[in-house]
Amino acid sequence: MTTFTDAAPAVSRPGWLARTEAWFDDKGKGAWIAAMVLGFILFWPIGLALLAYMIWSKRMFSTACRNRHQHRNYFRGMGPMTSTGNTAFDSYKTETLRRLEQEQMEFEAFLERLREAKDKSEFDQFMDARARRAADETRRGDALEPSGS
Repeated sequence: MTTFTDAAPAVSRPGWLARTEAWFDDKGKGAWIAAMVLGFILFWPIGLALLAYMIWSKRMFSTACRNRHQHRNYFRGMGPMTSTGNTAFDSYKTETLRRLEQEQMEFEAFLERLREAKDKSEFDQFMDARARRAADETRRGDALEPSGS
């Protein structure tokens, strides 16, 4: 005869705190930060407690890294240089990427030329203003000196 104590132990369900923590971990670092901000708005000790817990449990730093690795693993094999098996598509993809990289380099060179032209224009304006000030000071100095000594 089996007694109630001999039966297999019931699977314990995690408490509400553990479930809430797991939910926030699933949502990521942004959910933790939003909860902390909301805690500060509602009652500042709650926000402070959440901030302390995030720092103590290293969630402030490790959650984003964990999510980044998960995404990297999820997208593995879908990167720009992996083969799809379709040679026509792969050559099209390679050519398109090469063309886009070339356009990006040309655009960056164009932006650099624009920055240089703007810098030169501003420098020329500065030098012109400086030359005008020097000429004005020279004229004022000549006007103040008595002539014909």
